[in-house]
Amino acid sequence: MLAAIGQYVGGRVVTAIITLAVIGGGIWFWRHPEHLETIWLTIKYVLAWLGFVIVLPWATWFVASWVISLETNRAAALMLMGYSLADVTVAWWMIGSFADQNALTWVVLLLGFLSAAVYNFKVCEFQAERLEDGL
Repeated sequence: MLAAIGQYVGGRVVTAIITLAVIGGGIWFWRHPEHLETIWLTIKYVLAWLGFVIVLPWATWFVASWVISLETNRAAALMLMGYSLADVTVAWWMIGSFADQNALTWVVLLLGFLSAAVYNFKVCEFQAERLEDGL
């Protein structure tokens, strides 16, 4: 019974917090429309960069097959470094420069770059397994 009361009260509290956040955000952006434009621009850049990161290793599948034929870890490391460098270069081009960024932007960028590197590794690993299996 205590768990049911806790769930009921917790659900109501979370609903109230979300409602107040949505109302507060609506009022804020109604009074400051330039911030809304900035957020949409940021979302557009993030989605474009994510699209690039997701498509790059799949669009260049022939590079992975060539690297597998070389049978050396050095070539695989260079390929992954090349993908990561391409991801960083596109992000730099979209931002304009890294010099004018604050600490939070740097943390988000570094997490994004690390995530992109792990994604590239996993995609290349999947492609290598598929090529070795002959599929």
